[in-house]
Amino acid sequence: MVEPDPKASAAGPRLGAPVTLGISTLDPGLRPPAMPAGRRVTVRVRMLDDSEELFDVSQRAPGKVLFDLVCTHMNLIEGDYFGLEFQDHHKMTVWLDLIKPLMKQLRRPKHTVLRFVVKFYPPDPAQLLEELTRYLFALQLKQDLSAGRLTCNDSSSALMVSHVVQSEIGDFEGSQSRSHLLNNNYIPDQMALMDRIMEFHSKNTGQTPAESDYQLLEVARRLEMYGVRQHPAKDREGTQLSLAASHTGVLVFQGHTRINAFNWSKVRKLSFKRKRFLIKLRADLNSSYQDTLEFLMGSRDCCKVFWKICVEYHAFFRLFEEPKPKPKPVLFTRGSSFRFSGRTQKQVIDYHVAVENNSVTVDLCSVSLRPSVFSLSSGGGVVSGGPQPAASPGAPRPHALLNGQKHSLDLCGLSPDGRQPSPLTSPLLYDAGCVRTDDEDEVRRKRFPNDRAYFIAKELLTTERTYLKDLEVVSSFQAAVALDEAAPEPLRSSLFSNFEPLYKFHSSFLRDLEQRVALWEGRSNAHIKGEYQHIGDVMLKNIQGLKPLTANLQRQAEALVDLDQACRSSRRLQDVCRDFELQKVCYVPLNVFLLRPLHRLTHYKQILERFCKHYPPTHGDFRDCRAALADVTEVVEQLRGSMLKMENFQKLLELKKDLIGIDNLVIPGREFIRLGCLSKLSGKGLQQRMFFLFNDVILYTSRGMTATNQFKVHGQLPLHGMTIRESEDEWGVPNAFTLIGQQQSVVVAASSLSEMEKWMEDIKMAIDLAAETSNGPASDILSVDNKFPEDSSAEAESEDDLAAPRGPPEKPPPHRANTTVHVCWHRNTSVSMLDFSLAVENQLSGNLLRKFKNSNGWQKLWVVFTNFSLFFYKTHQDDYPLASLPLLGYSVTVPSEAENIHKDYVFKLHFKSHVYYFRSESEYTFERWMEVIRSATVPSSRTRIQNRKNETIPH
Repeated sequence: MVEPDPKASAAGPRLGAPVTLGISTLDPGLRPPAMPAGRRVTVRVRMLDDSEELFDVSQRAPGKVLFDLVCTHMNLIEGDYFGLEFQDHHKMTVWLDLIKPLMKQLRRPKHTVLRFVVKFYPPDPAQLLEELTRYLFALQLKQDLSAGRLTCNDSSSALMVSHVVQSEIGDFEGSQSRSHLLNNNYIPDQMALMDRIMEFHSKNTGQTPAESDYQLLEVARRLEMYGVRQHPAKDREGTQLSLAASHTGVLVFQGHTRINAFNWSKVRKLSFKRKRFLIKLRADLNSSYQDTLEFLMGSRDCCKVFWKICVEYHAFFRLFEEPKPKPKPVLFTRGSSFRFSGRTQKQVIDYHVAVENNSVTVDLCSVSLRPSVFSLSSGGGVVSGGPQPAASPGAPRPHALLNGQKHSLDLCGLSPDGRQPSPLTSPLLYDAGCVRTDDEDEVRRKRFPNDRAYFIAKELLTTERTYLKDLEVVSSFQAAVALDEAAPEPLRSSLFSNFEPLYKFHSSFLRDLEQRVALWEGRSNAHIKGEYQHIGDVMLKNIQGLKPLTANLQRQAEALVDLDQACRSSRRLQDVCRDFELQKVCYVPLNVFLLRPLHRLTHYKQILERFCKHYPPTHGDFRDCRAALADVTEVVEQLRGSMLKMENFQKLLELKKDLIGIDNLVIPGREFIRLGCLSKLSGKGLQQRMFFLFNDVILYTSRGMTATNQFKVHGQLPLHGMTIRESEDEWGVPNAFTLIGQQQSVVVAASSLSEMEKWMEDIKMAIDLAAETSNGPASDILSVDNKFPEDSSAEAESEDDLAAPRGPPEKPPPHRANTTVHVCWHRNTSVSMLDFSLAVENQLSGNLLRKFKNSNGWQKLWVVFTNFSLFFYKTHQDDYPLASLPLLGYSVTVPSEAENIHKDYVFKLHFKSHVYYFRSESEYTFERWMEVIRSATVPSSRTRIQNRKNETIPH
């Protein structure tokens, strides 16, 4: 329970840029930690904006309960970078121990003020994945500057203050900027730097508060005193020094100058004996240092405090996961039992990525306001003792569009009890907020037909609804292009002239399907005689009507090439395409929508094949279905070459967006074969790399911690003359194999035996094709940017370099956390072009009931399966999905008896600790969902691709 301070204003999470409220819509949200029994005490916590909050906790509660209350109160996901510090009874500043009970740490809790501050400073602000986290770091850096802890030269000081001022008052205006600096002191000698600060501020025009925070962090992270908390000490000669812990190791300072650093990889042991702090180094013949270094600190308590800090810094930045507690000795104890408690930085980043992969951004409140503080009052409204936060320059009024209507800020995005929703819970797909259906589905099942042909027809109807919605996305894109007039006239006319007849045809087809299925379900008396319990006549009529549009289908697919060429010559058209792809209706890449008409023909063919297999030859619907199948097969075969060519072209364009450091990926003759994760053996050991296999070259890359999350190309291995061999015994690494090129050899290891076999088979096949193909692309055609050499590290920048004014960070290209490349990276798997082709065929949509692992009721959702992902809607009329679940790496099974799922037609999806249950309405739909989901969760069997040479993509 939080008791708000009436003197402090309270607002929601920082809104310097569009808010992303919905992080994971598939997992239950954060809940306040359980409170143990015992006498309650009120604890005062001072936040980074100097406001104070009161928390009511049990004295028996461990420190983690209080810390989690603070983080939950702020909707802070990346709370692991922060801590609570206070002065103990010895007047020493210490961190609140998350494991020990509060009563053993706070002697006088009512008279102790804990401060919520940054504890771990990461080396790169890009590792902070939430805007709120970066905002809190910016507040911490403001305090460090003001207190004189973040010392640097005048240029760097002025540059950082200019970013602070930009974030607080917006763009430069002479008199306003000067007045603000006179009334607010950010650094000790601010008056002397007034003119320089204003000069830098004038160059920050256009930066949003969020961008200013980022720039502030970018400057600060390169300073020598960034994140440094000095602890006084002396060396053996009595020289006054200070020690500090950082992400790299233990630092030694003399004044504000760093004179030494001991990297964590070189430190074998840290210990203390009374006042002596000891650093034991690993043996190094090339080092002049003794194996044990000794520093004298003020007291034993000072040594212990700094030793604890070092233990936590080492664990947070160096370990993969939280260290497990050691068993307590029965009789005697020796040394401290202190250990690091909490997630490591790797776990924080991995968790956030996993959440992104299971989520979609829910922008209910896209406002641009700068909060004066970041905490929430218990009532969820804004409580302010002073003026409300002013809007940023040019910001709209605090209203948001929800379902096409304006809603005021105080109503937007609130949960039923009036509070801001947790960042881990979507207000739209929150499990408790949707209608739970159970018995009503049983009633419906008894009322409607239950024969297999009906459910095949219903699949045709549900997938046609999704297909028409996808065509409407293309129509919206055409409208955006026409409105902006960014595209050349030939492209606009080509898009419109070919697309309009297709859209008109399928709109009519959908009406026919809806009418026939409605009759089949008994919404008239016709079903009594069985007059409308068939679909072949509708299919035959419409497939024959589609055949004259074959030329339109061909040209519509080839518009992909025209659009790419137009974008290369027009930056304005590129921006239009980028902005459109960022809209929620564009739930998969735009180019995928342009290929939907070709893919839909394949779906018609599959559905008609199922009808013909189900009906006996004597059935009245068999003849029409067989005739329709013959017609659609003719069209599919006619367009097959174009479809293969365009699918490969689309995949190359998609990969081009994900790769940095390569100029000419998309060229005639290049075919994509497989992408996925392998561990590459280098001087630093096995390192995760993303590999991309084409018919002429293999690229290997790593993902940078940048705003774009793109992959940096480190090198290439031409396939011409390459050989491959298994190397597990040679290197002692499981599932290892060696790629031996004419100029370079690379040793890699797969995550499993099956992954290794898939990679080796595809690489051998590609090598054979490269040897046989004389007119393919040259092996050295790729031009790799050498800015990203393998295993290189960026050169350090001097403070003078930092003084140069920097513009706002470039707007990143459209990035979706659930694209295949990123999902493969995080789930350590791979996908081939054959898998992509099967995914095109295995698309499905319809209603499913969903249940979480620990929830009771079932939630009815409209679900679309495409691009290896499930997309969730409330109804089929919705324009965009509310959540998504990438399935690569997941397993699909049926629940066991122990899981107590006493319902028919239920399948289970699980990946590590994530478990979801889904119910379908019939045996047929259950089989179909299992079939299509297995195509994504279980990669295709690695049989030789049949007629590979015959199916080589035409050039």
